[in-house]
Amino acid sequence: MALAIRNGSMKPMRIGNTVFDFKKTYICGVLNVTPDSFSDGGLFMEEKKAIEHAKQLVADGADIIDIGGESSRPGSEPVSAEEELRRVKPVIQSIRKQADVPISIDTCKPEVAEECISLGADVVNDITGLASEVMADVVSRHGVAAVLMHMKGRPRDMQLSPAYENVIKEIFDFFEVRLEKASELGIDKIIIDPGLGFGKTAGHNISIIRNLHAFTKLGRPVMVGPSRKSFIGSIAGGAPSERLEGTIASCAISVINGANIVRVHDVKECKKAVAIADAVARAA
Repeated sequence: MALAIRNGSMKPMRIGNTVFDFKKTYICGVLNVTPDSFSDGGLFMEEKKAIEHAKQLVADGADIIDIGGESSRPGSEPVSAEEELRRVKPVIQSIRKQADVPISIDTCKPEVAEECISLGADVVNDITGLASEVMADVVSRHGVAAVLMHMKGRPRDMQLSPAYENVIKEIFDFFEVRLEKASELGIDKIIIDPGLGFGKTAGHNISIIRNLHAFTKLGRPVMVGPSRKSFIGSIAGGAPSERLEGTIASCAISVINGANIVRVHDVKECKKAVAIADAVARAA
């Protein structure tokens, strides 16, 4: 079922000037312009370093650049819209001048999304799944793509003791409700993300990766973000910077199970692994 949807029935989606036909798995490169992200916090706070890293992500094969100015790691506290914009605006402006790659703004603040779209962002990646009617209106008015992510709780408390009766069913039901609401607002360019690590235990994350095919039944592109997450460390050990192999394995398995986009820090390495996984999946 997952392969049939991904390879034949998935509706193409124009994001910026790029048409994503979903005949292959796409790579979303992560650029955190934050001092406290769990994996690379502080590395790209300087504008020059952030811009150079964005260029490298494109050179390594990223199909989308996802820029975030507020950490959503477990236990993190929100920052003001003004501070978030101060961090991301110059990076978006520079990338847009130098490359035609689609830009995603990772934010849950409508005012941040609105400003970033005006500067050239093509996607709003909202970890709250368009919970805000104001955010949904911003996306609808501008006709940009949106990533609807599932999160149980909020970053400050989501990992305290997440519990589900049936994690796959609950996430599926969440998406059904949000997709119906988005459709009513005329939002049709939607990517769904089950939210690995956002209010999930290691067991929940493994179950999601194993059952990604269930979400493909919603008929929307599925994005997963296993990159350097703590569940990898709990299984294979290592600090976030030492989880490349686990990230690659998670991405490859996700592709086999139906993922259309993988969101990663290590674009070059993961792109090669995804190419192999794609070849195997399509051989079936």
